[in-house]
Amino acid sequence: MARRSAEVLRALPRTLREDLVTSAATPYAERPRWLDWRPALMVPLVLFAVVMLIINTNVYTFGYGMGIQLGLLFAGIQSAPVVVALFRPIPAWWASMLVMVVITPFAGSSGPGGVTFPWNGAGIALQAGVLFLLALRVRPRIAAETLTISVVAGLVCGAAGPWRPTNDVGLAVAVLVIAVVVGAALRGIGVARTQLVVQEELTVEERSRRTLLEERNRIARELHDVVAHHMSVISIQAQVAPHLVDNPSDELKENLAGIRENAVDALTELRRVLGVLRSEDPLPQAARHAPQPTLDRLDELIDNARGAGLAVSAETSGEPHPLSPGVELSAFRIVQEALSNAMRHAPGAKVRVEVGRRPSGVTVRVTNAPPDRAAPPSVGPGHGLLGMRERTAMLGGELATGATPDGGYEVTAVLPAQPPAHHR
Repeated sequence: MARRSAEVLRALPRTLREDLVTSAATPYAERPRWLDWRPALMVPLVLFAVVMLIINTNVYTFGYGMGIQLGLLFAGIQSAPVVVALFRPIPAWWASMLVMVVITPFAGSSGPGGVTFPWNGAGIALQAGVLFLLALRVRPRIAAETLTISVVAGLVCGAAGPWRPTNDVGLAVAVLVIAVVVGAALRGIGVARTQLVVQEELTVEERSRRTLLEERNRIARELHDVVAHHMSVISIQAQVAPHLVDNPSDELKENLAGIRENAVDALTELRRVLGVLRSEDPLPQAARHAPQPTLDRLDELIDNARGAGLAVSAETSGEPHPLSPGVELSAFRIVQEALSNAMRHAPGAKVRVEVGRRPSGVTVRVTNAPPDRAAPPSVGPGHGLLGMRERTAMLGGELATGATPDGGYEVTAVLPAQPPAHHR
């Protein structure tokens, strides 16, 4: 304990120098919101400073016998810090302390009608105001240091002159302590609120990031089956191909064997990756290995939505033509998510599903009318729109979502027949 105390005492001068001489500005994360109101606060503080200027000029001129010029000078220097403290609290406090020390000889030599203690009524109010504004801006340690120095310096200056019954040390100290305690408490509340807002923003950002990763994980699990199917076909074709050629050359057999070996290796790696992705998959085992849906099952999806109480109408246009499995799966999932969102956020609304096929791709459009009753509040961020955007971006397509003029909602996705090979 003694060693620790000695280290603190040795470090005290450096700490005071860092806090009260070279102290940096308040960090932005701890910047109180009331600083944005400084232009409005300037008016009452300037009026307060002017009133204190008049009172202290009278005290210094006649009570301390300084004369009008010195009295006005010192009163002005002592009154200005209460306004300067809004912008530079530490320099403002130093200016207030300087005036208190400088006027001590005048206070000690004043006549019977003079005020010998440096804390007259106006002086207490001004110094308390400066300490209060300082405590609102700086760390509690710095506020405690300035309070201690102010009290000690005031007592020393007061002891330099003769004692008078008008000297109320207890009142002065109590007012200064209350000013610092209240200012530090308000600052602590403001810092806590700021940190809470920052934490909430981080939580929302983290939740959004987690939702994005979960949705990408789900898409990856679904597309695995599509890729695995193609790799299996390649492997089988490479194995069968030599039997379809009369007298195949050794080079052909070797190349086909290499193709099959690479396809089998790729399938093994895909299964390993899928095992990681599905390690925490809550779906039952049968559902995990069910065939991935395509637009051929759109009628089944709409019938299920109708069975759940959703009024859905559907229209398909264009000639059916082959689409890549990824496009088929994504188009089905986009319609599924749009119907789920309509059921969740637009209860009682009529929904229309339109699927347009064309040689360059497929367009799915899901619109719902305004809901006929209020929707229950959502719990946490949803995956619907996020999943639609991820699927569309993955295929190099376009997605448009937004409210309709009649108060409903619309989702339109344009997916190319064959996604570009270079697209993510």
